[in-house]
Amino acid sequence: MADILVTGGAGFIGSNFVRYWRGRHHNSGVVVLDALTYAGNPASIAGVEGAELVEGDICDTDLVRQIIRSRDIQTIVHFAAESHVDRSITGPDAFVQTNVIGTHSLLRAAKAEWLDAGSGTPHRFHHVSTDEVYGSLGPEDPAFAETTAYAPNSPYSASKAGSDHLVRAYHHTFGLDAVTTNCSNNYGPYQFPEKLIPLFLINALEGRSLPIYGDGMNVRDWLYVTDHCRGIELALERGRPGEVYNIGGGVPISMNAALALLEELTGRAAERRYRPARLGDQRHTLADIGKARAHFGYAPQVAPRDGLAAQVEWQRAQLGL
Repeated sequence: MADILVTGGAGFIGSNFVRYWRGRHHNSGVVVLDALTYAGNPASIAGVEGAELVEGDICDTDLVRQIIRSRDIQTIVHFAAESHVDRSITGPDAFVQTNVIGTHSLLRAAKAEWLDAGSGTPHRFHHVSTDEVYGSLGPEDPAFAETTAYAPNSPYSASKAGSDHLVRAYHHTFGLDAVTTNCSNNYGPYQFPEKLIPLFLINALEGRSLPIYGDGMNVRDWLYVTDHCRGIELALERGRPGEVYNIGGGVPISMNAALALLEELTGRAAERRYRPARLGDQRHTLADIGKARAHFGYAPQVAPRDGLAAQVEWQRAQLGL
């Protein structure tokens, strides 16, 4: 099996995917391209046999072309992105640069090596996106489907929407074999602690208050990262070129309910510190996974209680508790 290129593979979801992929595909090496910004950590993939880390920027089209050519890469799994909503509000430029310009750079490199060179080599460009591109659900709205109109609310989700459209365009215009998956909110090992679940968990374990936007009734569809990795694997193997698939956890939970469950699992009651609602925030998100189930048999396997319990144990070990 040929090597694959994983962008952002030293980040949270990317590093989990590298570990997952190498655990199931022993004959397929992984080249990780990561700029190693604040959220990228080489330790996340340290010791993973068959994984090679290349420090570099996805905006460097020549570098990407050289990697594809020298390693005979036939599959790109594109995780690299600026992803924290708060940071997109205070500094949206980086999100446009990485998520839009960076994705276009990868698409240009893939087109040049896979299509323009005339090799005819089978290939796949897998683009990892978010259900936040669909906006926010009202109380009576059905779950987001792949046909739901895009309505991004934050600079982060807008930049991801732009990258989704570019991937679609390269498939329909140039014939690039591309698939996009839109995931719900991930949690699990190696997540940067600015994100909700590890932030709440670390604060609870260390006896600090828990910062909550608004009234804490915002609802998210929580997805354990290993379920996400399995969904991507299925999409790589059985997803149809040019299609978009939602990969979700299927269990919408409010922030307050997630906090209560974490308090139960840690045995630590924490003070809740409510603050003004975040600009452009989404009230309710839920992804319909029916299409992924029908096309390649995806279904989440980790229930929120089980996933959060595993996260608690992992975080305790990291903190030496």
